[in-house]
Amino acid sequence: QVQLVESGGGLVQAGGSLRLSCAASGSIFAINTMGWYRQAPGKPRELVSSITSLRNTKYADSVKGRFTISRVNAENTVYLQMNSLKPEDTAVYYCNTAGPSGSIWPWGQGTQVTVSS
Repeated sequence: QVQLVESGGGLVQAGGSLRLSCAASGSIFAINTMGWYRQAPGKPRELVSSITSLRNTKYADSVKGRFTISRVNAENTVYLQMNSLKPEDTAVYYCNTAGPSGSIWPWGQGTQVTVSS
């Protein structure tokens, strides 16, 4: 069973930066499209960004130009560099697969990102 462990969240002022990390157990990581999702209080979980096994990336309009997703397959790790953070980026951030079947692995505990104005 794949396990996902997210880290790197915290409290930051608007305009600041954070780098999130997600480590996945299991040897099938490299073939999957991976994504970062977030869930703000009272809102549904949304896909923020994704990266394919060939490192093609996609971003939600709300984060385009500010967030950068990357992956290191040898380390079974996916990263999310978040710059120019805004209060509306406040949420719990999760990683999971993000291919045609969506998120197929058990969710990790997520990492809290709080952006103060």
